[in-house]
Amino acid sequence: MSIASDLIRGHTDTIILAQLFKGDSYGYEINKAVQQLTDGQYELKEATMYTAFRRLESTHLIESYWGDEQTGARRRYYRITPNGRAAYRRLQGEWEVAKELIEKLIRIKE
Repeated sequence: MSIASDLIRGHTDTIILAQLFKGDSYGYEINKAVQQLTDGQYELKEATMYTAFRRLESTHLIESYWGDEQTGARRRYYRITPNGRAAYRRLQGEWEVAKELIEKLIRIKE
């Protein structure tokens, strides 16, 4: 079953914050985790993900730094800030309320 991207797209910031809540990471690794968690049913498009990184960084919810890889290309890592942790908790709570409301609105009782 394919998940409609439009349904998830509005939650990109929350998805990224949730991944960074677990620890510092970089774009490819975050997208790989998203794909694994959804059994390949969803992936963050690169443009969407990096736009979200810029938005989250400009609002001080995440910060970035360059890794010091000894081999291969240097990676830009992201970490969640204390404000980002608070925002994640708020957004996760909002999702729970929205999920319950949607369930009530679309569930048919027979």
